[in-house]
Amino acid sequence: MSKSLSGIYLPVFGGIALVCGVAIAVANRGYGNSQIETLQTRLAQVEAQKASALTEAEESAARLAELETRLSELESKAANAVVGGEPVAAHEGSFGLGRPALPEEIAAWNVDVLPDGRGLPEGSGDVFTGEEVFAEKCAACHGDFAEGVDNWPVLAGGFGTLANEDPVKTVGSYWPYLTTVWDYVHRSMPFGEAGTLSADETYAIVAYILYSNDLVDDEFELNQDNLATFEMPNRDGFVIDDRPQREYAEWRTEPCMENCKDSVEITRRATFLDVTPDDGEDSAMAAGDDAETPTFTAASAATEAPSDQVAAEPAAAEVDPDLVAAGKNVFKKCSACHQVGDGAKNRTGPHLNGLFGRTFGSVEGFGYSSVFKAANDEGRVWDEAELDAFLAKPKAYMKGTKMSFAGLKKEEDRAALNAYLATFGE
Repeated sequence: MSKSLSGIYLPVFGGIALVCGVAIAVANRGYGNSQIETLQTRLAQVEAQKASALTEAEESAARLAELETRLSELESKAANAVVGGEPVAAHEGSFGLGRPALPEEIAAWNVDVLPDGRGLPEGSGDVFTGEEVFAEKCAACHGDFAEGVDNWPVLAGGFGTLANEDPVKTVGSYWPYLTTVWDYVHRSMPFGEAGTLSADETYAIVAYILYSNDLVDDEFELNQDNLATFEMPNRDGFVIDDRPQREYAEWRTEPCMENCKDSVEITRRATFLDVTPDDGEDSAMAAGDDAETPTFTAASAATEAPSDQVAAEPAAAEVDPDLVAAGKNVFKKCSACHQVGDGAKNRTGPHLNGLFGRTFGSVEGFGYSSVFKAANDEGRVWDEAELDAFLAKPKAYMKGTKMSFAGLKKEEDRAALNAYLATFGE
């Protein structure tokens, strides 16, 4: 029985094992094929990434070579840049930082103007344009005629004063080169708005300053060519400063701290210098003995008439009050040099009281120009027609006048000023 069963089971189990073996083999073969396909796909991806990376590396290398070539060219240009015709010398002992500035970089900063005119930009400006620009942008500080306002600098006049104890240093009397005037105005003015002036505006302003100093006529036009060759009156008035060699040794001594003078004398007191309060409050300064006060007296305030002082009542009985009021406003342009009204005195120009009916150049004590002296000899007399023609263009009407005023272009302004001046008698 056992033999017969074993004869039956053994073939059965053998068949099952064979089937399982075949199944396992088939399964393993399918898995292997799948793995091979996966690996092949991954390999293809890696090869693609490698090719892309190689392409990018080649492009980067080419770009780097191009930049290195460009940098080399720029450094070569910078090394060969010239100043005044000579090659720029290499700086010794450098720290190896940075690179030489490129010519275009230097040009952006190189905005100064040299005495010989190098650095001046192209442009031009005439006196009449300059008067308008000056009135708009400069007169608030320097006055309509460059006479200075309050403590702001005066730009005109001062000729012959440089040897005085209190010289008047203006563009006309002091500055040696016109190029530095242009450079300063262009870069530093107007006050609070530095650098806003165009080249043409700057040429015009400088032309008007020259005119205010009586150095050019009213038809003058300034440009980059004639500015560089313009010779200022005080061009030769400067010397080389050799004080370090001549004088510093004398100054380098021990300062005197006591008994430095045999006696000390009081020459002025603060009350006469107008620095002591006069409102009844205690002064911060030490009290002085009135008995020791020098005998000089301060000038009376009544004797110093303000430039725009006017008479209490007009001299003329029948006048247009609106026209006179307009003329008073126009006279502000004249008040820097002329006075009218009670206590009027000669200033830069003669007083204008009793102008109409007065002979040309006849105000006592005023130094007239030769052209006015000649008019005086001819017996010419001021009237409204004469004044109107004169005010329209003073330099043209009286060639050789020292008056630097450019003139009143508007007829209504001249008529108003005529009406206003007519109200003042002697």
